[in-house]
Amino acid sequence: MREETIVGIFDMDTATMGPATKEFLSSSQREGRVVLTTYELPKSFILTVDDMVTLSQLSTSALAGRITAGAAREDDMPQ
Repeated sequence: MREETIVGIFDMDTATMGPATKEFLSSSQREGRVVLTTYELPKSFILTVDDMVTLSQLSTSALAGRITAGAAREDDMPQ
């Protein structure tokens, strides 16, 4: 997943407290726009520009760290 396609990374524990988020995730699932990366209990979800939702077992901080590390590696690549 490329950084520029990510709209947001959300914590499942806090983001799913609101009824609007619960409904968004439910409708995304019904419409087939949810991607499971694990069968473990998800800790976060990633929303992308194409309205896809990816459920992840990684925390939001772990995902953010991976994105930052990936961007740093891309900056080091020769043009």
